[in-house]
Parts: sequence; C-alpha cells; structure tokens
Amino acid sequence: MLQAKPRSHIALAAIDRFCRDILAACGANSATVDAATRGMMHGTRYGIDSHGVRLLPHYVRGLEGGRLNKRPAPQTVSAFGAVETLDADNAHGALAAYTAMDRATGLADRYGIGAVAIRNTSHFGPAGAYSIHAARQGFIALTFCNSDSFVRLHEGAMRFHGTNPIAVGVPVENGDPWLLDMATSAIPYNRVLLYRSLDQALPEAVASDKAGIDTPDPRSVEMLAPLGGDFGFKGAALAGLAEILSAVLTGMKLSFDIDPMPGPDFSKPRGMGAFVMAVKPEAFLDRETFVAGMKRYLETLRSSPTREGGHVMAPGDREWAEAARRDAEGVELDPQTLESFAVLANQYRVAMP
Repeated sequence: MLQAKPRSHIALAAIDRFCRDILAACGANSATVDAATRGMMHGTRYGIDSHGVRLLPHYVRGLEGGRLNKRPAPQTVSAFGAVETLDADNAHGALAAYTAMDRATGLADRYGIGAVAIRNTSHFGPAGAYSIHAARQGFIALTFCNSDSFVRLHEGAMRFHGTNPIAVGVPVENGDPWLLDMATSAIPYNRVLLYRSLDQALPEAVASDKAGIDTPDPRSVEMLAPLGGDFGFKGAALAGLAEILSAVLTGMKLSFDIDPMPGPDFSKPRGMGAFVMAVKPEAFLDRETFVAGMKRYLETLRSSPTREGGHVMAPGDREWAEAARRDAEGVELDPQTLESFAVLANQYRVAMP
C-alpha cells in the first residue's frame, strides 16, 4: 500500500491535485472532477472541514456504486422569464449547484433577478461555495438545499429536517464578499463525525440521543438539535424554508423521504433538490450607491464598540482569516481523513498529497 508522507501540514494545491486525480481515476467526467473538487476545497480552505476533503471517499463510493452519475448531462427542463428548472441528471451536487448558479447569474444579468430550482441532484457539500461564486461576479446570491432527516424539531424527539443549509453572498468592492453560510441545525452532522474522529466532546445543546435529550458524546448522537437552543423553533422554521424551496418547489423528496447519506444503499440516486437565486444590485440602484452602502455598513460594523474581550466580525471574516492562514501554512488533516486518503491512493494507484 502507498503510505502517507509523515507531514503535519499539507499544501492546499497538493490536496486539490489528489482529489482531482482520484475522481478522474474512478471514471468521473471532467466537469464532475472540477466541480466536486472546487466544492470540497472551498470547505477545506475556509475551515469548514466537516464539508471539505474528508468527503472524498464518500463521493467516490457514490460514483462507483451508482448513486452519482459519473457522466451527467444537466439540462434546463422548464423556463418562465427569470425562472428555470434544472434537471441535474443525478450529478454530483456541486456540479448541479455551480451549473444552476451560473444559469441564475445569467438570468439576473438579463432580468435583474434569476432563480433556478434543481431536480435530481445530490449532496453538494458547503452551500457557501455557490453563493460566493456568484458574489465574486457582482451578484447577491442565495443557496438552499434539504438533506436526509437528522435534525429534531424544537422539543421534538424524532429526525425530521435535514441540516438544510442557507448561504447568502453579497459582493463587496475591492474586498471579500459578505458571506452567511449556515446550517439550520445547531451544527452539521459531518461535524459530529469530525469530533468523533478527533475524540472530542461536542459543545452543549447541539445534538441529542434517541430520546431527544442533549448529549456531548459524539458516539451517542442520534439526532441534531435545531439552531437556537432554547429558541430552537426559529432554527426549525428556517429549516422549513429551505425544505419548501428545495423539495416542495422542485417536486423532489422531503427530508424524511431521502435515503440516508451514509447508506448502506449506494446503488441508486437519492432524488434530492436544491434552489439558488441571484440578484443584480444595479437592477435596483446605481452601482456606486450600492458599493458605498456596503462600504459604510461594513466599516461601521467592524469598528463598532465591543464588550470587554470581544471582537466584532462581519459574516465571512472568520473564513477569510482562516483561508489566509491555510494558504500560507497548508492544512492539518484529521487522522481518519489521512487514512481514507491512503486507501484511495492504493486503490487507484495515485500518489498521496
């Protein structure tokens, strides 16, 4: 077996190369290789490790097993003005989402707003990747999806919603976008797996046992808590918004009807939906006024008074700082991810990063 090099940190470029080589070796087409790698690397670069390259073996299993189409042909199946529906042909979710967001920005460029509902897609990783993709092109962008049930309702004791993320990106002149990227659960389930791999206790009130009782033990987790703690009805309602846009509006499966992400069945597609929207600021006001408004807003936010020992950040600031650090230092991958990389390297005869 090919062995991992004894390195504490690995350069992002080397990890990117490894992901692309593995996905290509398992037979994915070039569009899938590029989109899946970009999505994963967004997670790893910006410190969203639960949705980063630790997902590579999961995606390979889906591609090899038949859950994911290795050579999909996404196509628009309906259109009405600034609205389209994209059938992703059971593509990797990142390919579906990047394709849909590109369609949405094209519509927004023409009509001021563009919305694309996505059918027959799959797990797409970090929702922020697709909103930031459009924000860097000058659009306000929103991304939603639902996923298999793993989050209880407020005061509930059954898996009801998925983690159902919401991501919003807003362009900022000569700077990084304003970026909201959140699960509507207190944490994503992949973070439970990450904490389990690292043998660390979970924060309080983020996950529950089978009776709906909070637990810090990642090995005892049977469901996640909705965002909001004692006010979890707000997180549950936001999850419902993502559910309606991603499943009801697309005609795809509701969270409690989607096959579980971990399997055991990887032989058939999961029938998932998603939804993206792009807004062109210039459709509402001149560009200079929008730029000035965002500039004043962010400057005032970042310089606002803080409580003792506090530090105010705009949404996305934490990610930009982490990306700068990882660009310079590389990434320390968790032991489970390194082990899975070694297995893939041996299976496909690809050099370790």
